[in-house]
Amino acid sequence: MTRGTGAGQLGRELLGFGPHAGAHRVAARAGVSVLVPLLVLLAAGRLEWSIYATFGAFTALYGRERVGPLRVRLQTEVGVLLTAVVAVGTLVGSSEHRAWLAVPTAALLTIGAAVLSDRQHWHPPGALFPVFALTACASIPGEPSDALVALLVAGCSAAFSLLVGNLGAWLRRRRATYAAADRPSGAPGARAASPTTGLWRHVLPSGVAVLLAGSVATGVGIGHPYWAMVSAVVPLAAADPLRQLVRGLHRLLGTGVGLALAGALLALDLGPLATVLAVVALQVAAELLVGRNYALALVVITPLALLMVHLVSPVPTSELLVDRGTETLVGVVIGLAVGWLARRVGSARAAG
Repeated sequence: MTRGTGAGQLGRELLGFGPHAGAHRVAARAGVSVLVPLLVLLAAGRLEWSIYATFGAFTALYGRERVGPLRVRLQTEVGVLLTAVVAVGTLVGSSEHRAWLAVPTAALLTIGAAVLSDRQHWHPPGALFPVFALTACASIPGEPSDALVALLVAGCSAAFSLLVGNLGAWLRRRRATYAAADRPSGAPGARAASPTTGLWRHVLPSGVAVLLAGSVATGVGIGHPYWAMVSAVVPLAAADPLRQLVRGLHRLLGTGVGLALAGALLALDLGPLATVLAVVALQVAAELLVGRNYALALVVITPLALLMVHLVSPVPTSELLVDRGTETLVGVVIGLAVGWLARRVGSARAAG
């Protein structure tokens, strides 16, 4: 491939806009799955638990390409995992050494979740959401007893998301056909089942990238180091070098624009109800865009994540924005570097 051809392909991948592919259905399910638990917590005066409920609601994001029992099975598996990691992350947050404990814990979780993703053909693929859930909850100081609250809130939210995500299929049971969904290896984002490919090109590199990104961000003293760990996972969710680069650049570009939108929303100093409604609107917009262009999705995902954090642990806006931008850059650079090194190791192993 010539340099001109490579640059042209990179440009097309960066600017490409994928098909709608029924994204409105996933967006509606995601919106309802987030809205109802947050309104319940708002009414109960417990918005400090909103982060647990939101991560449990991320169960609704999985299995968009499946229907019936196959979606139930995948969302149940992911919902249990998300609930567990929210509780573990909250327990880590109760330690005075939470910042450093979170790093190896997240690296191990990344490896385990990546293995599950490869074997069960998760869509969306990879360990991003479990790692985000664990590390964000681990960053919040608390007490060991908070882990039980986190378990119950996240579990109830995940169960509600499971109901919302499958209610339509249950109502259409007689008309539903599962033949296409019964071939998960053809699902979007599915990887080959080769143990060697998964181990050397995806699973171990993801764990190493999270370990390095978390160590650098924590060691340097940047606030909110979980954003570096999450960003390190992003490029490695792709299977080939070009798409890894595209995902990394999308993460940087989308986050940069999203920080401006986040700054504007945070400057409005929204009240609790308005913040909840903004979170839901941004979640819906993210699901409408994420399958079409990841950079555009990041424009709304960035303020979504910052508003989630602000609901639970408010900090000065400037600090929040600088931390997010800096750690995104650290994580993406490390993720791309680890991906490049993994390819070199894989090539050397193949040649040997």
